[in-house]
Amino acid sequence: MNHRHLIALCLLAAMLAACKRPADDATAPSPSPDAQQQAPAANAAKAPETPPTAEVTGKPEMPTLRTTTIDGKPYDLAQHRGNWVVVNFWATWCAPCLKEMPELSALDAMRQHVEVIGLAYEDIDPEELRAFLEKHPVVYPVAIIDVYNPPADFATPRGLPMTYLIAPDGKVAKQFLGPVSAKDIEGAIAAAGGPTADSGSDAKD
Repeated sequence: MNHRHLIALCLLAAMLAACKRPADDATAPSPSPDAQQQAPAANAAKAPETPPTAEVTGKPEMPTLRTTTIDGKPYDLAQHRGNWVVVNFWATWCAPCLKEMPELSALDAMRQHVEVIGLAYEDIDPEELRAFLEKHPVVYPVAIIDVYNPPADFATPRGLPMTYLIAPDGKVAKQFLGPVSAKDIEGAIAAAGGPTADSGSDAKD
């Protein structure tokens, strides 16, 4: 091998050494065990918190309701299957309750498959309630509920008015806390697959 060939081989070796990936990664110090343990903890701190679990009332999906109206007639919710039933907790001293009563009464009167039951949630004498309803008449039945022994299958009202929409199969379709309008009820019925007011198929003659 002559001198020129030796120089060429040296230059080739130098070029190959320059193209080779530096061994920085191989020689870099590995994280300490403490650092490795802290990394997952840091990531966990940045992770979004899990949403709180929804409140479970523990009430049955198909509530029962048996009571007696102020007219002395028995009322059994199970006997009204096939219709949409509006169970409305209210009181004579509740201004929003009184405001929604005419709409609920009109809804009961005009919709073929919608019924309303008013549950007076207060300590009141039947005669006093009858006198009150003479000034604030409604077409649907009204019963007085014992505030110390309310219907077990319904949550104790956290405020009034409180309204439940019961589907024709007896299941709770929607719960309303606060004033509700006929439009709200009709919208909930339509959302649950029931007839709409615009269809005209559910209007009473």
